[in-house]
Amino acid sequence: MISVEARKHHHTKKSKINHKHRKQQRNGGGSIASNCSNSPSPLPSPTQSPIFDIFSFGAKGDGLSDDTKAVEAAWEAACKVEGATLQIPSEFQFLINPITLEGPCMPNFVFQVDGIVLAPPKVGSWPKSSLFQWLNFKWMHNFTIQGTGTLDGQGYNWWKLSQIDYFQVMKKSKSIPDMKPTVLRFYDSYNVTVRDIKIINSPQCHLKFDNSKGVKINNVTITAPETSPNTDGIHLQNTQDVEIYHSNIGTGDDCVSIQTGCSNIHVHHMNCGPGHGISLGGLGKDKSVACVSDIIVDNVNLQSTMYGARIKTWQGGVGSVKNISFSNIQVSDVKVPIMIDQYYCDKHVCKNQTGAVAISNVKFNQIIGTYSANPIHLACSNSIPCTDVDLIDIQLKPSTNYRGINQMGLCWNSYGKSQAPLLPSSMDYCVRRGSGFVRGISRSHENVCS
Repeated sequence: MISVEARKHHHTKKSKINHKHRKQQRNGGGSIASNCSNSPSPLPSPTQSPIFDIFSFGAKGDGLSDDTKAVEAAWEAACKVEGATLQIPSEFQFLINPITLEGPCMPNFVFQVDGIVLAPPKVGSWPKSSLFQWLNFKWMHNFTIQGTGTLDGQGYNWWKLSQIDYFQVMKKSKSIPDMKPTVLRFYDSYNVTVRDIKIINSPQCHLKFDNSKGVKINNVTITAPETSPNTDGIHLQNTQDVEIYHSNIGTGDDCVSIQTGCSNIHVHHMNCGPGHGISLGGLGKDKSVACVSDIIVDNVNLQSTMYGARIKTWQGGVGSVKNISFSNIQVSDVKVPIMIDQYYCDKHVCKNQTGAVAISNVKFNQIIGTYSANPIHLACSNSIPCTDVDLIDIQLKPSTNYRGINQMGLCWNSYGKSQAPLLPSSMDYCVRRGSGFVRGISRSHENVCS
């Protein structure tokens, strides 16, 4: 990937837009690049990577003017040039409306964010067709988003609508949407890198990958208030071959959320908190098929989160979760550090069902630190037990904020092995030795994912 050093721009430079860029702005300002195979324009100098600065395409950079068309025009031009950089300059703020930027583009395209990019602050101003995401990238290959800047979702007005107030407002105004957007979303993209940038205050999820493959997320900071609802940090769905590392995430929901269709995911050397921890699921909602495999989470610090390493599935689901490893996890004042919950429900009442997503070959190794409620919660299905669940070197003590009444935790219908040291020692009885018959029950439900 080409890393391009950010250029500093000032208002005096904006008056020096050349004729060619003016022509590009007039002819292509409102379009979205969908076919980027034409000859490159403008031509780069022999010693410099081609840089497409959005000021050259009419951006104002005052944080109030709508700079969406400038970004679209710069994208259309840069997409056609191999090794191009689309520049969001530092020291300025750019208000961008919901936008979809499409590829495929020429290889090694860099989206350099050094300034502050702002989402529209008024909830009612969002078009109904753009409520799933704010900045949407589709069909990108060999693409990098990087820089010292910030993507600010300005989600405060979305969060403050409580459920009661929300429906009252809905009755009065048809312009208030019934869903909340993600700040940065990739769809059907391959070999994508996101690094160094900050993503803050999303109305809902911050960074989402759908139907993608070959993703690297490095040195990214994602933050939102602990009280902000459903503001997951990184959300993965139907995405494979992902590495998330050296990042800091603290939001009102999962730091990393791994959903169905994900495999070969490695999360390591990162800090999480506040939030709900590192979660697989919820999986299998409404009797759907869920397939998750080959997930490694290691060298992670969790501070003041609701959960630590968590797998959550709905009753009635189909499929499997297998080959999961949580290791070298440091927890501090985490409510429940270790959790498997096959009775997950986000409603007041959920119907009991016999079907379940099979969970097997899950390792919890070197989970060390303090908890504020329960050290462990393994609630596995009555009909389809959790199998090959290993507890190795677990050392958990009550924190100074401990408010629980049961330091033994909950363990139900889970099979596997335990290995000292174990603290509290009652965890030794959390997993039972499983027979071939028990494993057979679990494996019979994995075929749908093969």
